[in-house]
Amino acid sequence: MHCVDTFRMTAAHAFGSLQFINVGGRERSYLLHLPPQAESGKLLPLVLVFHGSGTHAGSMAEFCGLHEKAADAGFVVVYPNGTGRVDHARTWNAGHCCGHAFHQQVNDVEFISTLLDELLRTLPLDPARVYAAGMSNGGMMAYRLAADLSERFAAVASITGPMGSATCSPAQPVPVLHFHGTNDQFAPFSGGVGPRSIGRVAFYSVEHTIAQWVLANGCPETPEIEQIPDVAGDGFPITRRRYGPGTDNAEVVLYVIEGGGHTWPGRTPPLEFLGPVTHSIQANDLLWDFFCRFSR
Repeated sequence: MHCVDTFRMTAAHAFGSLQFINVGGRERSYLLHLPPQAESGKLLPLVLVFHGSGTHAGSMAEFCGLHEKAADAGFVVVYPNGTGRVDHARTWNAGHCCGHAFHQQVNDVEFISTLLDELLRTLPLDPARVYAAGMSNGGMMAYRLAADLSERFAAVASITGPMGSATCSPAQPVPVLHFHGTNDQFAPFSGGVGPRSIGRVAFYSVEHTIAQWVLANGCPETPEIEQIPDVAGDGFPITRRRYGPGTDNAEVVLYVIEGGGHTWPGRTPPLEFLGPVTHSIQANDLLWDFFCRFSR
């Protein structure tokens, strides 16, 4: 049983309105960004965007800028906050990672399920077009939601975040989009403990993650492969692997960025130690194009 005790909103934030909801006796928060199209009365798609470990909703909004895409494309963006001992450093319990949320066994799946109930009740949203995307630990959270709440998400996308479990058994297929650099020093492409990992988590590899979701979605094991031109001239060869169609036309799509770091393609990272980024592809454009192809 989900428990929603309170629902309140504070003054406007730079990236939307900061709102609060009480779930199971714990106050949770998120940033809500409504596009101009919200005034039209039409039901709009919803994208939940999850921050990485040690950050928060506001920094994620600035990092990825997906609300800028939303303003043009006409979808609602929600940046949820994880939990942590301090407000500016939060994490998600995404399986075997990460930090405070994992060690305290915070029920983040319950939080998101309850949040979705509230958002669908109070906003003009299309329940058939609900999506999740995330960076690093946030991408891992998107994978966990695809596995545990597959009936609620039409598709998910992860940037630099492998799945946080050995296997996945969603009740129904969930299309998956994944971006990962081969020089990621935090969540290594090949798995294991990254040289710059703060939590010293032994991550599952990207290949493991993709293989598990190819199996779960009933996709063919051999992908269609496309080389993406280096239009930005930044020296990062990109390969697109598409597995599908599978059950109910689900797909798994992987962008392998040779030499890429722990970064969001198309967005210059605020911190150099996250590694290099490609500008030959724009993750925001590609993930939205991907999401638009799927609905529940």
